[in-house]
Amino acid sequence: MLDKSVRFLEEAFKEYYFNNLQIIHVPTRPSEREFGYQKFNSGMTRHISLKNDNELHLLLMTQVPSDVYCSNAYYSFPNLPMQEKDWKEADLIFDIDAKDLHLDCRKEHTCYKCTSCKEITNDQTTCSECGSSKFETISTVCERCITESTKEVKKLLEILTDDLGIKSQEIAVYFSGNEGFHIHVTSKGYQNLDSRERAELADYIMFNGAIPETFGMSKQKSSKASFPHIDEKGWRGRIAKEILGSKTRSSKIIQELFSGGYSVFQLKLEDLKQRIGVRIDPKVTMDVHRIFRLEGSINSKSGLSKILCKDLDTFDPFSEACLIDDKKVEVIANSPISFRLKDEKYGPYINEKVSVPKYAAVYMICKGLAEVLQ
Repeated sequence: MLDKSVRFLEEAFKEYYFNNLQIIHVPTRPSEREFGYQKFNSGMTRHISLKNDNELHLLLMTQVPSDVYCSNAYYSFPNLPMQEKDWKEADLIFDIDAKDLHLDCRKEHTCYKCTSCKEITNDQTTCSECGSSKFETISTVCERCITESTKEVKKLLEILTDDLGIKSQEIAVYFSGNEGFHIHVTSKGYQNLDSRERAELADYIMFNGAIPETFGMSKQKSSKASFPHIDEKGWRGRIAKEILGSKTRSSKIIQELFSGGYSVFQLKLEDLKQRIGVRIDPKVTMDVHRIFRLEGSINSKSGLSKILCKDLDTFDPFSEACLIDDKKVEVIANSPISFRLKDEKYGPYINEKVSVPKYAAVYMICKGLAEVLQ
């Protein structure tokens, strides 16, 4: 990224924070959390302690960070090195990202930038300009990416509330500001879980390691009577619904299922995992020391904001998370892929000067698809 583009982004971000301080707050128990931030073209600054909104707002206005973070963990001494912090407990957080869903539409809004000469192409083979085979992947998201990610969020919410007994008011869903969602759980019953226990919980949510015995199939003897009923709670009931669909002809369906034998049933469960297991990033869930993007802050990978999703059915990140102003800006855009923001389509652009709203200019520059002319 050119220096003039960095200066442009810093100015745009500072203006954003100045105009939107009312939506950016420290989370609960801030004096026990670790804060951190990054600046453009710079490394991470961590182990910061902030006590209130005033201290947070001062940091935003003086440092003008590209990204701001806060720990899910609570510490006795959050500003000390990690081994000296004295970990107490941590909120439970899940990450659902569109790139992990491996949707067919991804190829339509993914391009590649040569790491040597910065040429951008739709094809990840050999750079036509310099012959390099090393590329940086650049992607945007489309409506389908958000729709499918939302479906994963809803599946997760069902498990959290129905299977784990977590109250809905103890769960908050946020758009991450780029390609997915963060789900924060503040239930005290799960804050003391260590990394191993959180990994096991992630396996349950993803439907990893399911065995046929759980659903009535055994290597020695199987009984139709032991196959789960569709009204059962948890994964037994979900598997029954997925396989049976309804109560009609269930006996015949179960008989056909069992007649294939243990290994066939096991393959069936693995196939079902791809459809009904929740596709979360388990590394995020099991990490009790990670720092997460702060609500209301900008994601420097896109220029969009991390915001609370009040209604998943109507949420539109392309408008609701696009909070930078619409003053016209001239950029040199090289974006072979198009994208939508605030109900307007932008691109494709092939090394051309365009005048676009500031939010679109910020988006392309953050993605590495444009440079500012100023």
